[in-house]
Amino acid sequence: MDKIGYYVKFRARTGQRDALVKILLQAAELTQDAPGCELYIVNTTPSEDDVVWVTEIWSSAADHTASLSAPGAKELIGQALPLLAGPPERIDLHPTGGVGLHT
Repeated sequence: MDKIGYYVKFRARTGQRDALVKILLQAAELTQDAPGCELYIVNTTPSEDDVVWVTEIWSSAADHTASLSAPGAKELIGQALPLLAGPPERIDLHPTGGVGLHT
């Protein structure tokens, strides 16, 4: 199976970035033991005060899809949605190699 990766950009409502980061870090804890999750990193950027990026690598798209139905996932999604200024933007990736990528 081919690995799949995502860069997901979340734009928080004004003043809600830290609350969103907290929820996404809870999601990272859930994915720690999720089958197929190889990387889930929550990132902020000094150039955009209201933006949070999540970097993900999964063994397969099916593993990623299954993780969205894991216990607690829907609850965290429900908590995050009201904090967003708009829908997340996702860039799909095909990881090909590099430091830290298990092949």
